Amino acid sequence: MFRWTLLLGLVLVLAVVNGRILQTERQLRDGELVYLQLAPVDPRSLMQGDYMALNFALANAIRRAGHSGSQVGGGANNGRVIVRLDAQGVARFVALDDGRELAAGQRTLRYRQRKGRVRFATDAYFFQEGTGARYEAARYGAFRVSQAGAMLLVGLHDEELQRIQPQP
Repeated sequence: MFRWTLLLGLVLVLAVVNGRILQTERQLRDGELVYLQLAPVDPRSLMQGDYMALNFALANAIRRAGHSGSQVGGGANNGRVIVRLDAQGVARFVALDDGRELAAGQRTLRYRQRKGRVRFATDAYFFQEGTGARYEAARYGAFRVSQAGAMLLVGLHDEELQRIQPQP
């Protein structure tokens, strides 16, 4: 009986993990491409290798608008922001989501607030040691966004929205 319970538990865990992987792959393939403008922060961590700490101008707009997302616990909040995409797909702040219906051309993006910082998907972009100079030109983070507003960071882009390639 113990073996069957263990086997059933293993199958269940593998099904959940593989389901999440498939969901992420679908979002990377089908999600809408949205750019968020970067705001400057300290770009290095000696313990973790080379990386760029990410802060977005949209996060600053959320803080100025008075974030009031749902309390998660431990000082953490989740929320949604309404943005309008310009012709290139760059997200511009409209308002904090209050549940009203969206106007034409508007989208909602999910964010988290942890320890006073508003974050979208991640707050760091890691790159190969010695290639940091290549990322100094980064001005936008590119995200694949699901219908529900979930975001996955897929790359960093320069001022002309050209992807900064990880390899020369």
